[in-house]
Amino acid sequence: MIQFNVVKWEKLWWSISAVLCLLSVVAMVVSYTTIGTPLRPSIDFVGGTRLQLELDCTVEGNCDRPLTVNEVREVLEAQNLANSSIQIVGEDQQGISIRTQTLNVESRTQLEEALTEEIGAFDQETLQIDTVGPSIGQELFTSGILALLVSFFGIVVYLSVRFKTDYAVFAILALVHDVLITMGAFAVLGLVIGVEVDSLFLVAILTIIGFSVNDTVVIYDRIREISNDEHIDTETMNETVAIAVNQTLTRSINTSLTTVLPLVAIFLFGGETLKYFALALIIGFLAGSYSSIFVASTLLGWWRKLINKNQSMAMS
Repeated sequence: MIQFNVVKWEKLWWSISAVLCLLSVVAMVVSYTTIGTPLRPSIDFVGGTRLQLELDCTVEGNCDRPLTVNEVREVLEAQNLANSSIQIVGEDQQGISIRTQTLNVESRTQLEEALTEEIGAFDQETLQIDTVGPSIGQELFTSGILALLVSFFGIVVYLSVRFKTDYAVFAILALVHDVLITMGAFAVLGLVIGVEVDSLFLVAILTIIGFSVNDTVVIYDRIREISNDEHIDTETMNETVAIAVNQTLTRSINTSLTTVLPLVAIFLFGGETLKYFALALIIGFLAGSYSSIFVASTLLGWWRKLINKNQSMAMS
């Protein structure tokens, strides 16, 4: 007996996905018009120097008030670095994250001295400096995009051989859905709190693609096994999709939960380096589970019904 008829509410599932994808596109367009890129890139992709400093609160009176962007920007302007990106970080707003043009050792030293003189003493143990040349950043970005394209191509070939071409098309649509929603979420985070995407974000996207296509393949495999005759009527196709989803629903939910829960722990306690990498995976995995269960399956069923209807009309 069918416990949950996913086909009955297919238009609702499609509407939810359409709204989320549209909001993601709007967020990226707003980001592009605001900062010149759909997502806020880290120095991994655009090159430059990033300095992260934190006030030394062991010095008396050094941490009496939170830092402000304006006072940091005044120091940078005096150093001819007015176009730099500035973020105030830390729970007590006692830290600074500065992304600027590529600086040599002498320029970095001058900037640190100027900040110390105008703002206060910084804890040298918490000082972080990252420098990436523009050419290396462009190479990383190009390699990441190429990896994404190769992965999509490989999935299309595999699913076309394993199943049929229409299976591959709808699986790719589901993957685009997952990637788009993840990128849209980070576009919003980039605009609101200045979250940047780095090379780990591309790794997260590739991982999301692998996770999502695995879920989709499991459901598609059940649809293929249940539907031995491709030329089946609408009622039978609806029942086939519903049964396939019900038979794989528990497995999909369990897999998603056991994967997402450790990622939530990493997001909460894993530190700044892995925090947003884990968040990207959480968003992508949840979107992937949704698209596999509610979107990819019902789209395939709709397409099969449409083909069978056209073939029946042609034969009559």
